[in-house]
Amino acid sequence: MFKSLANRLTFARILVIPPILLLLIIPHTWAAWLALILFGAAGISDGLDGYLARRDNQVTRLGQFLDPIADKLLVSAVILLLVFTKHIDGLTVIPASIILLREVAVSGLREFLASLRVSVPVNHLAKWKTTIQIFALGFLIMGEYSPESIPSTQIGDVGLWIAGILTVITAWDYWRASERHFED
Repeated sequence: MFKSLANRLTFARILVIPPILLLLIIPHTWAAWLALILFGAAGISDGLDGYLARRDNQVTRLGQFLDPIADKLLVSAVILLLVFTKHIDGLTVIPASIILLREVAVSGLREFLASLRVSVPVNHLAKWKTTIQIFALGFLIMGEYSPESIPSTQIGDVGLWIAGILTVITAWDYWRASERHFED
């Protein structure tokens, strides 16, 4: 099942979520740095697993199934914990909520379309959205624990707003690409 390195990387991205969440609730600089390292490695593995699968001609159904799930689990879990710990607060909860709502909606849409045997491939803008989310969340993980010269919270907040805007655009793109399948 997990014979390819790409699938192992994807599965590892899921397995690292609980340690990241545990570290996020520990109010110490070392915990924030360790959470950032694990989260960063998970973010890098997101691009690496797909690259390796294509390069080694090992694209599998399992990988195609697990990869978007791993991304959604990682981003959603970290957003929820950052809201809980108040690293995401105020108006920045709005793009965080939009991101979570889009993940649920697109998952439901993909499931519906799969029942019709219709595939909706990920577009390049959606990949940029995910990359910006990972960077923004990385800065928010550091928040108050970053060096004084780096305004991590502000950078993370702006990044999350940009990701939120891209989230709305990509959700609309998915909807437009699939709406003809809803016609009776």
